[in-house]
Amino acid sequence: MPALSLVALVSLVSTVFAKQLDAHPPQQQHRHWAQICSGNPANKIRGCDRYGCGYFGADRDGHKGKHAGVDVICADGATVYAPFSGQLSGPIRFFHNGNAIDDGVQIRGSGNCFFLTSLPPPSLPGYCVKLVCIHPIRYHGQIHRGQQLGRMLPMQKVFPGIISHIHVENCDHSDPTQQLTPVVPPFPQQGSHWATVCSGNPTNEIRGCDRYGCGYYGAPRRNGKGKHTGVDVICSDGATVYAPFSGQLSGPIKFFHNGNAIDDGVQIRGSGFCVKLLCIHPIRYNGRISKGQILGKMLPMQRVFPGITSHIHVENCDHSDPTSNLERGKGQ
Repeated sequence: MPALSLVALVSLVSTVFAKQLDAHPPQQQHRHWAQICSGNPANKIRGCDRYGCGYFGADRDGHKGKHAGVDVICADGATVYAPFSGQLSGPIRFFHNGNAIDDGVQIRGSGNCFFLTSLPPPSLPGYCVKLVCIHPIRYHGQIHRGQQLGRMLPMQKVFPGIISHIHVENCDHSDPTQQLTPVVPPFPQQGSHWATVCSGNPTNEIRGCDRYGCGYYGAPRRNGKGKHTGVDVICSDGATVYAPFSGQLSGPIKFFHNGNAIDDGVQIRGSGFCVKLLCIHPIRYNGRISKGQILGKMLPMQRVFPGITSHIHVENCDHSDPTSNLERGKGQ
């Protein structure tokens, strides 16, 4: 083949490849995975119920094991979608007992699902994930990001009263939580006030008074002999917790020092701020985090203080009052 023709061919192939890439970007170009279940556009993770908690690393088998995946909320019978493009394989039998939800499938993203030329694709990292408690349309073949994958199985038949969910587990047992976070941050990153701390409480409403005490800064503690050195931001057990500002994580922070169900937390030190968030289980205790990014999960406070207004204890490192920074959205 003449040299000129070969150059022209390579140019043509490159143009076709670029157009295909624009039209169908490989799944690795997406920093976050697509919506997995209809009715749950943000891939919200199951909180805690009487069967356990849905976040990565939650206790399993009576504290003898840890949850190796995350549970994405999904109603029985809902449509399930592929989180990224890749190759299907299965079935995956999680329970090995043939019950009504003992089905699933694996997706391995090779990074070349959309490469239609004979040239080798660029080296791109891939994903490999198992989605369990679903019935896929098929167990083999290619699937594209966002394409219908199957249906959620009837979890209520097996675990009545549980928060129905898809078990999402990385093949290497790493934490998939960050990939499940929506592309659009859940709350605005700009503004002088801190971001929303807990899902379901967009204005960072502070706990009032209950039989255990009051949640405002300076409230009496220890039978009037002490003062509350933080504020209590209302947060339901199992709810998603977000970083109030960008900064560096450190921890764990043990407030009770007794290992109870809520004795966990983390510190964030950012530009001009340093705060401790207690009674939560963070995704990680170290590294950088951005304002509005998922920080962790609210712990089961009702187990320790039945009937209390469940909350995150938010305390400035210098024991000053954080209330004004938390009052986002008030008066607007």
